[in-house]
Amino acid sequence: MFENPFTRYVARLTVVLFGVLLSCTSSFGQGPRGGGKLPDFIPADYDDYQHMLTRLGIKKMRPGRSGGGRDTSSEATANRFKDSLPDLMTFKNGDKVKSADQWSKRRAEIVEDFEREVYGRIPKKVPRVKWEVTKTTEGKSGGIATITRTLVGNVDNSAFPKIKVAIQASYTVPKDASGPVPIIIQFDFGFGSSRGGPNSWTQQALNKGWGYGTISPNSIQGDNSRLREGIIGLTNKGQPRSPEDWGALRAWAWGLGRLIDYFEGTRESGVDPKKVCITGVSRYGKAALVATAFDTRIAAGFVASSGAGGAKLFRRDFGELLENLAGRGEYHWMAGNFLKYAAEDSTFGKKTAADLPVDQHELIALCAPRLCLISYGIPEKGDPNWVDAHGSFMAAVLAGPVYRLLGKKDLGTPGNYLTDKMPAVDTLLGGELAWRQHSGGHTNTPNFPTFFEWAGKYISTPEATKKK
Repeated sequence: MFENPFTRYVARLTVVLFGVLLSCTSSFGQGPRGGGKLPDFIPADYDDYQHMLTRLGIKKMRPGRSGGGRDTSSEATANRFKDSLPDLMTFKNGDKVKSADQWSKRRAEIVEDFEREVYGRIPKKVPRVKWEVTKTTEGKSGGIATITRTLVGNVDNSAFPKIKVAIQASYTVPKDASGPVPIIIQFDFGFGSSRGGPNSWTQQALNKGWGYGTISPNSIQGDNSRLREGIIGLTNKGQPRSPEDWGALRAWAWGLGRLIDYFEGTRESGVDPKKVCITGVSRYGKAALVATAFDTRIAAGFVASSGAGGAKLFRRDFGELLENLAGRGEYHWMAGNFLKYAAEDSTFGKKTAADLPVDQHELIALCAPRLCLISYGIPEKGDPNWVDAHGSFMAAVLAGPVYRLLGKKDLGTPGNYLTDKMPAVDTLLGGELAWRQHSGGHTNTPNFPTFFEWAGKYISTPEATKKK
């Protein structure tokens, strides 16, 4: 696919920013902390990371692997935790899942483990969101008349006025659609990745009769250690998290859910709320998978270069490790309890990835029977070994039995995650669960044409909206 200059610029800038983030996330876990003066309800010397370590009884953490050119990953030793991999199709009592009607019970077990130990629980009483359309614009893109709405989701802060959360989102639909349309929402980096052009993903969406939109994760919860602010802080009324509380990934997914609420409650939006799809790259690829796994209203997840905490197996000693995510630079994405699995010395002893009750093949399986496309680029173009495309392919293979159990198509490989071969680059593999490694870098852009073609086989579109 030919990309216009701006699209190429965005892709390159994404790669550069990813490199900067890797350099910030050193083997000692240092990374983005969130600048600026703390609000008056937080002590000036408060250290959120250390607070959670102390609360968990952790005295020493293991450092993660260094990124960039210092990555010492080796396939020869990558699967050393394989014997501890949890069996997707076995209940906790040892019984096997044998029929589709048993899956909901097994799914509930998996959700419980992920909420308690990995991503955290969304509290029962999160403040309500009131959406406001701040701007409506009519235009034309590629010969298609459009309506664009800019939204702000104001979160009720009456219980703690010192924190204000206003979710930023926007979406565009074909003006002359004969009915509500499917939509692809992107977790947006915030530097113009939704801009149009003759070959942009936004124009591709319109050409297929879809709508498109973006939502700003940082307007929901900051991508930093300031967890006593944002929606997490507001819900906790400015107090620190408990070890089971949600992290930023779950918070970002929650924000997307509130946008789906808006579509469900606003008939004139032009969006079919049963056909909302989500995409994101890197940390936002992680968020896209988390959102799709937990919110069963999402029709499809387009998960790009998600790495550790996304589609990559935690039990893969390759590239970014669990220990990296549990370090200062990335811990805020996860539940506090997640830090236990990188503890070298603590009141409960030592834990590793082998002690996790779940792994990422089970997160992918939570998406079933809905659509899930796992997407990566190649190292030669800037999608580094660090994100471990192979480890994510393995996880997708392992998720296959649930798709088959529910009458859907998985990747279609023999099913041995240790020996199944990755397909050639630029080859789509699978059915409702699909895989494609494109020949670009750390971006989802080259896989958008494939996404629309693939998703179009399962998600119908009002015929009159399609570009002839």
